[in-house]
Formats: sequence, C-alpha cells, structure tokens
Amino acid sequence: MGKKKGLNATRDYYAMLSRYLLPQKKPLIGLALLLFTTIGLQLVNPQIIRYFIDTAQSDKALEPLYYAAAVFIGFSLIQQLVSVIATYAGENLAWRTTNRLRGDLAEHCLKLDMSFHKSNTSGSIIERVDGDVNALANFFSSFIIHLAGNLLLMLGIIILLFRENVLVGAGMLLFVAFAVYVIQWIRKFAVPVWAKWRQVNAEFYGFIGEHLEGTEDTRANGATGFVMNRFYSLLRRMLPLRRKAFLGFSSMWITTIVVFALGNAMAFAISAYLWKAGSISIGTVYLIFYYTELLAKPIEKIRTQIEDLQKADASLLRIRELLATRPRIEDGPGAELPAGPLSVELDNVTFGYDDDPTLKEIDLRLEPGKVLGLLGRTGSGKTTLARLLLRFYDPQQGSIKLGGTDIRSCTLPQLRSKVALVTQNIEILQGSVRDNLTFYDERISDEAIALVLRELGLGGWYASLPEGLDTPLASGGGSLSAGEAQLLAFARVFLTDPGVVILDEASSRLDPLTEYRLEQAVGKLLTNRSCIIIAHRLATVQRADQIVIMEEGRIVEAGSRTKLASDPDSRFSRMLAAGLEEVTA
Repeated sequence: MGKKKGLNATRDYYAMLSRYLLPQKKPLIGLALLLFTTIGLQLVNPQIIRYFIDTAQSDKALEPLYYAAAVFIGFSLIQQLVSVIATYAGENLAWRTTNRLRGDLAEHCLKLDMSFHKSNTSGSIIERVDGDVNALANFFSSFIIHLAGNLLLMLGIIILLFRENVLVGAGMLLFVAFAVYVIQWIRKFAVPVWAKWRQVNAEFYGFIGEHLEGTEDTRANGATGFVMNRFYSLLRRMLPLRRKAFLGFSSMWITTIVVFALGNAMAFAISAYLWKAGSISIGTVYLIFYYTELLAKPIEKIRTQIEDLQKADASLLRIRELLATRPRIEDGPGAELPAGPLSVELDNVTFGYDDDPTLKEIDLRLEPGKVLGLLGRTGSGKTTLARLLLRFYDPQQGSIKLGGTDIRSCTLPQLRSKVALVTQNIEILQGSVRDNLTFYDERISDEAIALVLRELGLGGWYASLPEGLDTPLASGGGSLSAGEAQLLAFARVFLTDPGVVILDEASSRLDPLTEYRLEQAVGKLLTNRSCIIIAHRLATVQRADQIVIMEEGRIVEAGSRTKLASDPDSRFSRMLAAGLEEVTA
C-alpha cells in the first residue's frame, strides 16, 4: 500500500513537471547553468584558502599571497552575484509555472457544475487554487535543479576529500549517508499531519469567507455568538494539528543540528590524527573543516527541500483530487438551436437535489414568443425549473426541449447563449461598466452598448459616468441603486440577444420612478422573445400569455391567463379577486 502510494505521488510530480515546468526549457537551462556555476565556485574557493595558508607558513614571497587573496575575493563576489541572479530566475520561473497552474485550476472550477459549488465554499476553493498552489511554488521554481545541484555539490566535496585522503573521504561519506537516512526517516511522520492541517485550514478560510459575506444577516439575526462559537471550534481543531506539524518540522531541524555536530566532531578527530601523523598540512586541516561545514549546506538545503516537499505532498494530493473532479453536466454533441424566439417544452420532468424530488412529473409547453408567468410559494420548485433550463443540473427523469431540440444534445456555451437568466441578486463585478455588461466579450462594440443603455432608459446615467464605459464599478454594486443594477442586468440580456429569457423578478420595493423604468424595460425585454417570469407581483403577471401555479414541486394549475382569470373556480382568479400584492407569500 505504501509503495503504491509513493508510486502514485512520484507519477503526480512527474505529470506536474511535464505539463508546467519542462515546456520552459530556456529558463530551466539558464537556471541550471547558474546553479552549477555557483557549485564550481564553492568548491574552488577553499582550495585557494588552503594555498594561502600553506604559502604563508613557508616564508616565501608575499606576491603569491596577494594574487591568492585577489582571486578569492573576485570568485566570492562572482559567486554572490550568480546566486542573486539564480534566486531571481528561480522565483520568476516559480511564478510563471504556478500562475499557469492557478489559471488551469480556476478554469476547471468554472467548468464544474453547480453541485460542486454547492458542496464547496468559496473560501475552500480559493485555498485550493491559491494556498495549495503556493505550497508548490518551491517545487516548481527549482526543486529538481536544487536537489540535483546539492547532490552534485556533496558528490564534488566527497571526491575532493577522497583526493586529499581516503580516510577523510570515507568518514565524510559515512556522515552524509547517515544524515540523509535520518532526515528521510523523520520525514514520513510529518506528511499525514500536514495533509490534515491543509484540509482544516481550507475549512477555516471557507467559514471566514462565508460569514464575512453574511455579516449583515448575522448581526440582524443576533447570530454573532453562534458564529464566534463555530470560529473557536475550528481553531480548537486546528491547534493540535498545527502543533503536531510544527513538532515534526522542529524534530527535523534539531536532528539536523545534531547530525552536523557529529560531522564536525568526526572531521576534527580525523584531521587531528592525520596532522599529528604528518600526513596533512595546516592548510589541509582548514580545507577539511571548510568542506565539512560546506557539506552541511547541501544537507540543510535538502532538509528544507524535503519540508517543502511535505507541504507539496499534501497540496498536490488536494490539487489532484480537484482536477480529478469531473463535471456531472457534459457538453452534448453540438446540435444547433434555431434563431429567434424558442419554444420551451418539459416532458415528464422529475428532479431532486437529493433523494427527495423537488420537481415531480412536470409537463409544460410554451410557444415561441409567448410569456409564461410562473407562480408559487417559496420552495415550490420555480427557481429549480429555471436552473434545469440552463442545464445547471440535469433531470433524473424526462426531457427538456428548446425549439424542438433536446438541450442535452447542445453544447453548454451554445445553450447558454440562447437562454438568459436575470436573477433577483444582480452580480456586479469589480471592473469597468463595459466589462460588467459584456463579460469581456470584445466582439460587442461600445456603440452597441450605448444604444442598449439609451433604449432601457439609462441614457442619462450613462452620460453622467465620468469615464464613460471605462468607469470602474465596485464589487457587489455598492455604487449603484437597486433599480440601476436591475437595468444593467437587462442590458446584459439585450447584448447577448437570447431566444429565451428567464426573469426572476425583484421582490424588493422600489420608488415609483424606478418601478416605471423597470416596467418599460421589461416590456422591451419581452419583445420577440420567449419569456418565463418567476413573478412576485400581480402587475407583472398581467403580461403573461400563460399562467402556471406550482405547489410542492408539482403543477397544480396551468392555462391561458385570460381563461384562468375569467374562471371563478381557478386559483389564479382567487388571487386576483383577493388583490394580492405579493403572489408568492
């Protein structure tokens, strides 16, 4: 089991390297050359110091010492310069690769269906896309190159020590083997704990994100105490995991210090023995100590690389799980939907988010260009029906057709270009007015946008914008009134020119002028389009050609608006007679 898990991890790392790092061959080769240059300079400099010490003891001329000092200083400066350039190149490479991975993860999340986004909080997804990718930054920037470079540095030191004396080389070889074994042995205890920590951390950020967004509701309902209780409960879960992870890393750090101390003691003992025997000079004693200290550097680097690999193990697992998540809603073969207003047909449709059906055996037909008023209490299934038309979900039973074509045979982009949904909660993105209206579709001209805004009665608002369509809007639409946000949502629909519009009418009360502007805009919106209105007011229902009343996931009444209104026994007629202002109360 352990071998299989390790094999899978190795395969995952190789897949990541192949996809994101190896295509950047030039930066990789440049970084490798810089690191190998640094290694060469690190191996040469102590040889110069050894020469300096032995020459100084021999009472020879001072001129060679001046040359040796100048060469040493020059090489040291070059080494520092190369190290700085290598660090910059490594960070640049890391940001390129991780940003590409972030982009792929974000795009993948956007392609996943609503069931995924309902079961994962926005904070948890952000932690996956950003936090877990950050943990892979070192792996992408230089892990393989640094690991190879440090191993090469250790190998070079061992070879040079063997060249000085076989006993010294053998002793240091044993020291390196022992150090690597001990560090690798300790590593296996920290990886599972780190994985659990990353999971709880994602839950924590998801919780924070949710409740920051809902601060107003939390305060209004007096739920601050409950939120804080959950907050501290998550912290209590995080603390022991964080403590264990920290202890795991601390044990590696302490073990490394002990191992280095043993290495220095071994170097001291061997050097003292060989110098007393007259086999080596004082300069060589210094060389052995310097190389022993230098050995600590690649071992320490490997230790920190392994720590990063521990974090990367957990993060890579979570990233792999996310990328392995497949959308339940797949593109159809690509059947074309006709232009113009589309008919809407639901045949024996049953759907439930879980085992309990939300919609039950729904049969419905709307002719092209007609308006359907959809009424019902909260929870009756009105919004669910709208989501099915956009294929946010697929029904467990039955079929849905637009213009006589089963929507499951269309590609998702094509379907959603023909069906537009205007919800009660208008999402305003942080960006320009243009970006909020076109959703970054550069094919839509500024002239077309201005024409639509004037047609919807927003000409004065548009003229007042200080930077025109480049005027920035705050996230959430804080700079817009409720009516302006609703009219901007209508403008989005006009610009895409769909064949079917689903309007979830805003239930909030607006001032008379805004009400009038919205009524005018709705009239224009319904022209030459099929429309389903999830209605909240009787005034809006009067526009409908057909009426459907839903209750507990079933259609309990359907028919022509005029016929139902004239039938005193119909539910719709009783609503009109009662003069209900809000029809979904």
